[in-house]
Amino acid sequence: MLRYAAGYLTTAVVFLALDAVWLTQMAERLYRPHIGALMADKPNLPAAVAFYLIYIAAVLGLAILPALRPDGGWQRLLTSAALFGFAAYATYDLTNQATLKTWSTVVTVADMAWGAFVTTAAASAGYFVASRLGGR
Repeated sequence: MLRYAAGYLTTAVVFLALDAVWLTQMAERLYRPHIGALMADKPNLPAAVAFYLIYIAAVLGLAILPALRPDGGWQRLLTSAALFGFAAYATYDLTNQATLKTWSTVVTVADMAWGAFVTTAAASAGYFVASRLGGR
């Protein structure tokens, strides 16, 4: 249980740190110029917390835990995390692009790339810590 909690916590810390840098750097450079009219003045904190808690749990269950199995490993972790991050961010962005009057393809492409990267980086950190606690 400690192994999974440490993997979750490590993944969460890395994901939150990277996402905070991304969002603070890209809000004015990417999001505001392309979708500024849709942006809230300030984030909805309860919704953001819910997203991060759920998303990190999904990263743990869909990428880290399978990679910790005897037939898993780094390659499985990298593939699963990148695919999940890409698909999750694609779901959000492509749904917005399909249903909203104005949504930028530039934002969609950037978000999908970011989702794959940040998910893989955070999952790698979580996997590293969890694998060290489990002897793998």
